[in-house]
Amino acid sequence: MQSYHRVHIQLKKKDRQQLAGMLTKGRESSRVLRRASVLCQLDRGQKATQVAASVGIAAKTVRAIARCYEEEGLESALFERSRPGKQRALDVGQSQRIIAMVCSPPPQGIARWSVRLIATEAVKRKLAPQVGRETIRVLLQSHELKPWREKNVVRGGTE
Repeated sequence: MQSYHRVHIQLKKKDRQQLAGMLTKGRESSRVLRRASVLCQLDRGQKATQVAASVGIAAKTVRAIARCYEEEGLESALFERSRPGKQRALDVGQSQRIIAMVCSPPPQGIARWSVRLIATEAVKRKLAPQVGRETIRVLLQSHELKPWREKNVVRGGTE
């Protein structure tokens, strides 16, 4: 096990008051309150391992919070930066074309659409370069479509 130097931070008076207020009110998320508690305990001179044990996180995380406070300030230490997330698999136009395909009759010789069939047909008809079954399932669910149930599909006027 590696031996780390003692992590000691000195909170500014304004920051100390803000953290005390946050911890007494408890209106923030548990993640933010946990980080606030970490900073307060480090300010009192506790070691990173002691803080980690009392708060229930890894000592490495305690050190990261302290480093973030020292380098970027209180806001960065408490609140996470927004994450961009994964890019959507289908754009709006592709989604609409797939929905239109599902609302049309299924391919010749097939009784009804299935999620798997929709995924393969969307690629075959070049509606999307690549699409997975889960993406199709979520798309159908968001539009409240159930093409495998005959009465839930709106089809063009053949009646």
